Amino acid sequence: MGKRAVVIGATGLVGKAVVEKLVASEAVDEIVTLTRRAVEYASPKVQNRVVDFEKLEEADFGMTGDWMFSCLGTTRKQAGSIEAQRRVDFDYQLRAAEFAAKQGIRHYLLVSSAGADEKSNNPYLRMKGELDQRVQTLGFSRISIFRPSLLLGERPQMRMGEKLGSWILPLLCRLPGLRPYRPITGEQVATKMFLVSQSSGSSFECFALDQVFP
Repeated sequence: MGKRAVVIGATGLVGKAVVEKLVASEAVDEIVTLTRRAVEYASPKVQNRVVDFEKLEEADFGMTGDWMFSCLGTTRKQAGSIEAQRRVDFDYQLRAAEFAAKQGIRHYLLVSSAGADEKSNNPYLRMKGELDQRVQTLGFSRISIFRPSLLLGERPQMRMGEKLGSWILPLLCRLPGLRPYRPITGEQVATKMFLVSQSSGSSFECFALDQVFP
């Protein structure tokens, strides 16, 4: 039987690069991207499914496969409020993970964040930490969590804070103690995720920034 991957957040910086790597791999026969709007792909290996993440359990397809890459995310500014951001970054991803676990997907790979901590006073880091903890209770055979810092790369809408950060942080992060928070490209994160998906590993792995690239 062919190998199948499911990707959410497939139009984002990391997710798009993940799809490209899956398409290029002979080890992957089929890729299903779950998106809120229709997306066309040149490769016949990719099947796009438009879904309502509020009603994911009503989707008329089986979320079965060997891997699920969870790369979904937004910003507070784009969402409009921290509550709306949490709906995407926490609720939607958890709902998709629960659905995938019930469908028998074996390996779950999640893009989290450096500093993710369910006890953090920062609402963004707290929601990321809460998600990291919750997915571990869902019964996946293997879970791989990736915690990058600021993600660099070309986006349709460049965020000013990220643009400034891409200039300033590489310099600041040369200082002692700040190296773990230096920026990383979405391509680098996607490469690491793909390589982990194609290799053996323990039932739970959490990759901090220094473990994603030297």
